[in-house]
Amino acid sequence: MTDPIDTLIAEERLPADYRDVVERHWTPLATQIARRAAGRTPLIVGINGAQGTGKSTVCRFLEILLKKRGLRAVTLSIDDIYLAKSQRQQLAAEVHPLFATRGVPGTHAPGFAFDIIEAVLAGRTFEMPRFEKSRDDRAKQGVTISGPVDVLLFEGWCVGAKPQPEAALAEPVNALEAEEDPDLVWRSLVNMWLGADYARLFAQLDMLIMLKVADFDAVRRNRALQEAKLREREPDAPGLMSDEEVQRFLDLDERLTLHMLEEMPQLADIVIPIGPDQRPVATGAA
Repeated sequence: MTDPIDTLIAEERLPADYRDVVERHWTPLATQIARRAAGRTPLIVGINGAQGTGKSTVCRFLEILLKKRGLRAVTLSIDDIYLAKSQRQQLAAEVHPLFATRGVPGTHAPGFAFDIIEAVLAGRTFEMPRFEKSRDDRAKQGVTISGPVDVLLFEGWCVGAKPQPEAALAEPVNALEAEEDPDLVWRSLVNMWLGADYARLFAQLDMLIMLKVADFDAVRRNRALQEAKLREREPDAPGLMSDEEVQRFLDLDERLTLHMLEEMPQLADIVIPIGPDQRPVATGAA
């Protein structure tokens, strides 16, 4: 019988030595989650990490590793609860042009996640939504997940984030903010939503894990590599970004990413530093 870990390594186009990463880092992480889940399932686990840190890949391995421990895990990505393209265009027209681009708080539909968590807690069957990045739009149909689920892995670049102090919004972090949000309307609304619906959503987490890169330069490198892989898989997809578009996309996320890199290590239950090769370099509690 084929080992599901080896199968996943092949599917993700990872090198054969990635099995060492699984054994040294993701297996102990699965054990920690399983211990937390003992006697209190279902468990809602947040997986935070800047763009390109490998959150979705980690979750795929955790699903397999938790299954070996008798726990059924499924993954909800915050990317899959983005507003539809038409909804973001309406938000951009009525509120602020920068909301046309997916990413920041305010461009998601938190209600989807609330409904999924409620269904998981009740042991009901539910539909997992899907977002197609190559089209920059919601998929017409989700995936039906039959209950019960023992562990819901909720992954996303801003999962668990908290709003900034209002005074911190005054100074732009990059040229995009200075030129396209001079009146602080966009970033103030992002911060407000983060402290409202998103705060209530993240309060549902039983456990928070952070995949932490060293700095924002690492985010830029990792995200560029991620887009290159997407272009390789789907070269004709309409939603692909040029290098310039990737940089603009990251400019929109820079403020909150920097805030999380500074604040979240003190808030997360587990912090796993991620090296320049996109592999974990250590595992430890925050």
